[in-house]
Amino acid sequence: MELYFPIILDGANGTELQKRGFDGSVCTETWVLEHPEVMQQIQIECVEAGSDVVYAPTFGANRVKLEENGIFNQVADYNKRLVAVSKEAVGGKALIAGDIATTGKFLAPVGDVTFDELYEIYHEQALALEEAGVDMYAIETIMTVPDARAALLAVRDVSDKPVIVSFTCDEKGRTLTGSDVLAALVIMQGMELDVFGLNCSTGPEEMVKQAERLRGYAEVPLAIKPNAGMPETVNGKTVYNCPPEEFARFTDTFAAAGAGLFGGCCGTGPEHIGALKKALAGFSFRRPEPQDNGRIICATEKEVFELDRDIVIDEVIECGADLEKKIRDANKSEKQVIAVRISSEADLDEFESAQYAVRKPLCIVCDDADLLDQALRLYQGRALYAGDLAPEELVPLVRKYGLIA
Repeated sequence: MELYFPIILDGANGTELQKRGFDGSVCTETWVLEHPEVMQQIQIECVEAGSDVVYAPTFGANRVKLEENGIFNQVADYNKRLVAVSKEAVGGKALIAGDIATTGKFLAPVGDVTFDELYEIYHEQALALEEAGVDMYAIETIMTVPDARAALLAVRDVSDKPVIVSFTCDEKGRTLTGSDVLAALVIMQGMELDVFGLNCSTGPEEMVKQAERLRGYAEVPLAIKPNAGMPETVNGKTVYNCPPEEFARFTDTFAAAGAGLFGGCCGTGPEHIGALKKALAGFSFRRPEPQDNGRIICATEKEVFELDRDIVIDEVIECGADLEKKIRDANKSEKQVIAVRISSEADLDEFESAQYAVRKPLCIVCDDADLLDQALRLYQGRALYAGDLAPEELVPLVRKYGLIA
């Protein structure tokens, strides 16, 4: 399915549900299934106000979040029933995005899951959403690059429908784990992504700076879904004080940065969507134009790097029990690139444990396509390649992981 811009997304589900009776005594997904008419009314109002896409209320319907609420072995059932709520509400008048959000899990050594375990969690939900018949996917409010990569790989293994990946960050453009959203963009847009976005955390005025930073690197359209201003606590309650007209005031600025999708997050409702609809009258999409200075753009999990195209790899680190130390030493050296050779399954085990320590652009040296595929899956940045693999062996990996070959 091809996307045509502008696309108006919906407003907040969570804060709107709270206004209409949700008290947090059970998880949001269970409450929606017990009170489907409330969710449906929100979505009907958003569509009437101008939404072209509504997010199915499946935000926390992954295995981890459901089990935290005592719900076991019901991922498929919950996602299919929740999508059905939205289908009945919009009646074909808007597209339905399968909403996928963070698990709250972290890779070792910070957390206790492997990347493959993270992938399996997302794959289970993505498959359920595909079987439920969603029109597209929104991987949203993402705080870590591994979550985003695992979710996107999982969706791409079950569907070729459009996918939005949207990060949440602070006013400096940093995620919860310290990744620059520029790095997230560079990594994700190399992985068959349709749209990169920002949502939550800040209001539109604060989000403008980050959208303008993305403009110089974006190769895909941007989606902008800010809160209704910065949250404030009044009488013990969180409130958002950005009125609809003020909320929509920055639409032209976002459009100039390459945004083609517009919506609202916490504190926004149908009235904010109506203001966006009005502000987008006469909209003409301006595709992002990334800067082309003849340099290679790559990224670690945290940072973006620009390298000369004639960069020389003259020292390669061999894997082993001391791989992490070698990487840390290389971080301190004058070398522009850290090159690591992957020659065996044992090397992959060492690489998985040590890759998080990489703080410079990474080049993977490998002459086995299967091993290279596994190494790229484990590495949470966007890597360069050196080796003797044929172009036809590299092309699928360039498409899947954004490999720079």
